[in-house]
Amino acid sequence: MLKINNIFKNYHEHVVINGITLEVKKNEILGLAGSSGSGKTTLLRCIQKLENIDSGSIECNEETVFMFQDFQLFPHMNVMQNLLYAPLLNNIEGAENSAMSFLKKLNIEDKAKFYPSQLSGGQKQRVALARSLMMHPSLLLCDEPTSGLDVATINDVVTLLVSVKNMGVTMIIASHNLDFLLQISDRIVLIKDGTIAIDIYVHNTKDPLNFLQKHY
Repeated sequence: MLKINNIFKNYHEHVVINGITLEVKKNEILGLAGSSGSGKTTLLRCIQKLENIDSGSIECNEETVFMFQDFQLFPHMNVMQNLLYAPLLNNIEGAENSAMSFLKKLNIEDKAKFYPSQLSGGQKQRVALARSLMMHPSLLLCDEPTSGLDVATINDVVTLLVSVKNMGVTMIIASHNLDFLLQISDRIVLIKDGTIAIDIYVHNTKDPLNFLQKHY
């Protein structure tokens, strides 16, 4: 599915990714944990080819979609138009039905004709997630998908992501929220200073939250 071999990424003289090697299996949900500035977002951006790596290699022949932390919704389009923009450009059939299905699962079907400026932060986040899923990616890259959401909405996102996994989508989810990652992830990689500090399978680790917190 995805093979990352000894990649490095520098910004001027600052090393952001420092020799990461990682393999992600098909239909796996990989959680990327780490504090702000640890390199987890940059790693996602390198996978999506939004950033060029300085050395090493990334092998991925699957369709990937990136869900941005800051939403990046089109402000002049309503929610439904945001969801349909890319699918209509690519002549994907059944796009309207898919869009409404995702909006219902995220409890925002009543916002279909609202514009981004009329939505709360949590509502924008859910629209961004729904829009990312509209292209039916094989690999979904999520950067802080629960940022700014309340507990109830986070639970909605977990439910949707589980259903997405059941559709055969592989996911890499970057978050500083360990509780959220432990609810959704098969495996968690802790990034510190651009390197992999911990790599564990959640269900094979005794008290994974405590284990991760000790090394965070």
